[in-house]
Amino acid sequence: MESFTELLLFVTGVVVVISLIEAVVLSRNKNAATSFAWYEVWISLFDLAVRRLMALLPVSLATPLFSFVYDHRIFTVEINSALMVFALFIGLEFCYYWYHRASHRVRFFWATHAVHHSPNQLTLSTAYRLGVTGKLTGTTLFFAPLVWLGIKPEVVMLTLFLNLMYQSWLHTTYIPKLGWFEYVFNTPSAHRVHHASNVDYLDANYGGVLIIFDRLFGTYVEERADEPCRYGLVTPTTSRNPFVVEFEHWATLIRDVVKAKSPWIAINHVIQPPGWLPNGGGEMTEELRRKSKEPNACKVASG
Repeated sequence: MESFTELLLFVTGVVVVISLIEAVVLSRNKNAATSFAWYEVWISLFDLAVRRLMALLPVSLATPLFSFVYDHRIFTVEINSALMVFALFIGLEFCYYWYHRASHRVRFFWATHAVHHSPNQLTLSTAYRLGVTGKLTGTTLFFAPLVWLGIKPEVVMLTLFLNLMYQSWLHTTYIPKLGWFEYVFNTPSAHRVHHASNVDYLDANYGGVLIIFDRLFGTYVEERADEPCRYGLVTPTTSRNPFVVEFEHWATLIRDVVKAKSPWIAINHVIQPPGWLPNGGGEMTEELRRKSKEPNACKVASG
């Protein structure tokens, strides 16, 4: 476990240094359409620092949950062959896909994950802005099936860490499409779509290392030259206060639950997608796409 912690700190340090080098280069680009926003980098560094401090506290739901599930495992699996490594990789990727999809489609999980999507520019520093409340929301439940099957919790966590490290390089705007690689693996092009707030791009490309589960379950959307990505949230976060960025979605969720006219409506505010309203007319992805296709949508948008 100590070696895992050292690996985590080392790799995280490398990612941060590379992101800062990128930030310096981008900030000096005189030909950029928009000026580089350094405050986005500082908020990401704040998020990372707080999460590292929280790692020192016994507040995670992962440890007790994984411990309980492993005690009741149905097998004991040893990762001692290439075939088992491949099976673990595919299993983790499958679990990650559903965790990531739920993080967009269940408002309770979105309240944390929205922090990752809050930057209005896409840079390498976006990769480590993950939301400081992640350890408290029980998202490890999505990876518990691997532990229940008999894989040691520390092996699952290491594999998840490697999966997230792969994704660091995806948060770029200057790497083009990569040919055949796009059909199997998650790429910067696919991930640009994932971070875009364009109506046509919402809720797409959830994969971690692979893109095959998006293709299999119908959530893959290709980046188009005629539809440039607009980064950030549908309702952009404009605050430079890191506490606002971290907790604004929790605040609005709690407000809606408290003001709900019935327990069932309160529950739905928690489990429905972001933008859900009890009487319709909200800003869920489906409603936004329907509105965008209405005859007067273009006139209203331009007006």
